[in-house]
Amino acid sequence: MALTSYGVGVVLEKLRGHVQEGMILSTCNRLEIYALVDSSDVTTSVLVDFLADLHGLPVDYMQQYLYHKQGQEAIRHLMRVAAGLDSMILGEPQILGQVTQAFGEAQANGLVGPVLSHLAARAIHAGKRARTETEISRFTTSVSHAGAILALDHVTTDSPNILIIGAGEMARLAAKSLAHRAGINLACLNRTLSRAQSLASELDAITMDWQQLEEALIWADAVICATGAPHTVIHADVVQHAQQQCGHRDLVFVDIAVPRDVDVAVEAIPGVRRFDIDALQSIVDGNTAQREAAIPQVEAIIEEEISIFYDWYNSRAVTPVIKDLRRWAVDLAQTEVSLALNKLGDVDDHTTEVVNRLAHRLVNKLLHQPTVRLRGQAAESNAQCYAQAVSNLFGLEGEPTPPTTQKAHVHEWAQAVTQNGNGHYEQ
Repeated sequence: MALTSYGVGVVLEKLRGHVQEGMILSTCNRLEIYALVDSSDVTTSVLVDFLADLHGLPVDYMQQYLYHKQGQEAIRHLMRVAAGLDSMILGEPQILGQVTQAFGEAQANGLVGPVLSHLAARAIHAGKRARTETEISRFTTSVSHAGAILALDHVTTDSPNILIIGAGEMARLAAKSLAHRAGINLACLNRTLSRAQSLASELDAITMDWQQLEEALIWADAVICATGAPHTVIHADVVQHAQQQCGHRDLVFVDIAVPRDVDVAVEAIPGVRRFDIDALQSIVDGNTAQREAAIPQVEAIIEEEISIFYDWYNSRAVTPVIKDLRRWAVDLAQTEVSLALNKLGDVDDHTTEVVNRLAHRLVNKLLHQPTVRLRGQAAESNAQCYAQAVSNLFGLEGEPTPPTTQKAHVHEWAQAVTQNGNGHYEQ
């Protein structure tokens, strides 16, 4: 069950008392909670109860639709989602914007702290890199979009007239993929005039009545057919007559309807070319294969971004200790410099500067190797142990908060979906 922006805000407010940091990703087929918590076992139970209550369903029933990830698995999952590897349509671009929106909503509700902020930033960056550095989102896998591209590839004019026959979802998607292109003239034609008018108004296109079919075929350079009719609606005799009227100029039919809209006999008419769903499906299958070939590159990007996140995450344990160690050394050096200068008596500014510089250089040189080693141990995930040892050895005040006791978790409530014969998913 997808949540509206208002709904997400309400749920985030309810979530506030259960987690340190939290974000909700809600799309048409997923509802995920990303959370930073103190105790994973307790919070898992709380979040399952929370989701069951949210949807008014028994906990036992909800369990079959849930999965739970923590630590690096949760981090990797978010990055895979942002990169389009976890979508029903591989590499689909909308999910990256949805992750960005989810992060913004969590920020607006005050549920984002340093950990989730850095994690979301790395995930969004991974998604952007996947789409710019690989082909995971290139080569359309939409039959409607492929049909529009195919029509354009076969028209011979610079400012083509494209006729859309049908007003359903596939017709709308094909028309929308053309509407933003400069120099294209769109017209919508449907048996129900009001539906054609509605689609045309959405696309800034012209509307034609079904009685104007022959006139529309004379006007068009390419025709994209996507009606829901159970039989052929474009017959060869109508096309033949239209072609005679315009001198048999080039006319392209792209038939994305199932069953087909266009009579196969139109191929025998001079100047006419016809492409159907089989031709388009082979294009889509090839494009899908090209996207799938990019998966290893995307996974490599994700591993790089996980490493960058963990470098920051683990360094949080040593950074306070390094600051405390430097503060301790600088304070000690300044005290000793003051004592030495007092014993020297009346010294000039040059001598004072030389002594101060000597103390500063000694502090830097003495702390250089410990600092490098501490940061190195952070990268090796030994940060907490070494930070505690340094703190004890030098008697530094305060103890660093161990970040390794905090774990990122993800819960997903996934709706059941079935695939119909046309390859579309329904709830």
